[in-house]
Amino acid sequence: MEQKAKSVSPFSNQSRNAYVTEHLTDALLALLAEKPVNEISISELCDAAGVGRTSFYRNYEAKEDILKAHVKHLFHDWTKECEQTPELPLGRLIYLVFSHFEANYEFYGLLNQRGLTYLLKDILLDQCGFNPEQEVAAAYSSAYVAFFLYGWIEVWFRRGMKETAAELAGYLRNEPQFPI
Repeated sequence: MEQKAKSVSPFSNQSRNAYVTEHLTDALLALLAEKPVNEISISELCDAAGVGRTSFYRNYEAKEDILKAHVKHLFHDWTKECEQTPELPLGRLIYLVFSHFEANYEFYGLLNQRGLTYLLKDILLDQCGFNPEQEVAAAYSSAYVAFFLYGWIEVWFRRGMKETAAELAGYLRNEPQFPI
């Protein structure tokens, strides 16, 4: 049976999904600038995005999943360098991570303002290769790096992101002075 032209979507499923996720992300970020995430309803989000609730639930389980997906998308560039250079010195890794946050200051500042930096923890664990099924040493090593990064990021956010990426990376080259 031949379909009528007006009932055939000009978008592929992949294009429709990209459209939905882009609009939901943009709408959530705009709403998040106005109020906390727990005050944003799914209906309000979908109305602002111009998509149906079914589209939301086809792509996400919770509003925070939109933010996690956006962070993963933003992480792509610096993680690519990490994957290409597995033995990356820690100072270079710190520089890449914090340069990324500097470049996306507005977005991460909004996450911090709304108390959503905890979303970065699981993403960093994934990026650092943590898997509970790993050998003991590998599991704890990847968790160590992930939580090290997360701790620095959280403190940096709480301090108002004053230090530059180069300054933070420099602290690893020089022995930091810790107060007793």
